[in-house]
Amino acid sequence: MMSENKNLTGNDRFEGFCVELIRELANLAGFHYTIKLSPSGKYGIQDQATGEWNGIIRDLIDRKADLAIGSMTINYARESVIDFTKPFMNLGISIMFKVPTKKPALLFSFMKPLTLDIWLYVLVAYALVSLTMFLVSRFSPYEWRNPYPCISDPSVVQNQFTLGNSFWFTVGTLMQQGSDLNPKAASTRIVGGIWWFFTLIIISSYTANLAAFLTVERMASPIESAQDLAEQREISYGTLESGSTLTFFRDSKIETYQKMWRYMENKKPKVFVSTYDEGIRRVNEGNYAFLMESTTLDYFVHRNCNLTQIGGLLDSKYYGIATPMGSPWRDKLSLAILELQEKGVIHMLYSKWWKNVGESCHSFDKSKGTKATLGVDSIGGIFVVLLCGLAVAVLIAIIEFCWNSKRSAAYENQSLCGEMTEEFCFALRCRGSGQRPAFKRKCSQCITNCSYIKANLELSHHVPTNGINDLMIRDGTTDNQMEVISEDNNTNV
Repeated sequence: MMSENKNLTGNDRFEGFCVELIRELANLAGFHYTIKLSPSGKYGIQDQATGEWNGIIRDLIDRKADLAIGSMTINYARESVIDFTKPFMNLGISIMFKVPTKKPALLFSFMKPLTLDIWLYVLVAYALVSLTMFLVSRFSPYEWRNPYPCISDPSVVQNQFTLGNSFWFTVGTLMQQGSDLNPKAASTRIVGGIWWFFTLIIISSYTANLAAFLTVERMASPIESAQDLAEQREISYGTLESGSTLTFFRDSKIETYQKMWRYMENKKPKVFVSTYDEGIRRVNEGNYAFLMESTTLDYFVHRNCNLTQIGGLLDSKYYGIATPMGSPWRDKLSLAILELQEKGVIHMLYSKWWKNVGESCHSFDKSKGTKATLGVDSIGGIFVVLLCGLAVAVLIAIIEFCWNSKRSAAYENQSLCGEMTEEFCFALRCRGSGQRPAFKRKCSQCITNCSYIKANLELSHHVPTNGINDLMIRDGTTDNQMEVISEDNNTNV
């Protein structure tokens, strides 16, 4: 790479892994060197029609250069026309792609742990169990109970599982809150027990999946491997022109790679790029995958959080220093490379230029995801459900209030508006009593046969006789004596 200091000259103009590597090799092997850039800017491939080479390979064949250092891949075709030293780095072809953007959280994300089919099945099961509980309890004689325990032989019996109570019992169990209703017959207990087991599994499964869906950030990529890339046509892909990656796909006998090469050849020259910078720019623009050596890919991925590596390595190969055929420097450089590897110098240089903490992208591991705090965008839907439930409850309360006011107004011979106003004022008393009077029914509405009792009743006197209370009622003309229930010995009327 070119140094940021524009005032430097000679070899000092350049910096990077290979610049420091050739400096170490020169010190060990004992030679002086001058770094020059290839005029063509290409590594070099062989023209299949003419058999001629281009790029740096051509310069070595013509002995315009004594050494070629960089991301020079060792392969059979190049080894037949030039020499390579011992490899100083192993690598493979990989896929560079833009990091998929996080999908925006939906308002009702809390429903994702279960599919829509499961939610519908749970709703149907809730209705079915409620109706079954209602019908079974009506058929079972053990669910009919005496509503008045003090009366040994009642004229009526009562069933606690009405239609409304049956639905309330099942929903209370489903929400893990229970109910004040308890089945007593064996048949209804079986229905309740099976429903409890069903809700145990459903709620446990939902709770387990809810944590994964809401606390783990998942960013799905449209492609996960070279096979996925070859099977689709929406995302274009290409390589560096006149490079070893291009020859790998061109000469490969693997069906998947042959298919990818046919695609790239049909799209030529649109999918090929002349430099790495151009390929990275196209990846950042989106909808493009760049096939390149893993070492170069790692370097850019560590410094650009928008880039990522897709899948593993497509092959295995090595970088080496190229020399003209029969060069006397080949063996000397190979020995120097082995010495640097044993001393760990090459590993330190790799860590310096690939994993520099100051320049590395501190992004999370895309494959594992990251835990994040929950926001309104993730669980805001539950608040919407709560508000809707409150709105429905208020609406039902208004309907009950109006219905009750209408009945009360009819009993008391009062206008509906007046009765509603009175009831409304009573309800708004913050410190009002928790008790309220029942309907103030008229006597004519309560007693069907009371024509002998007049409206003006005057209490004459109260004389206790033998434990029995006597009431003298004066109606203006005749004194009538009436016996009532005694407070002491419960004497009947």
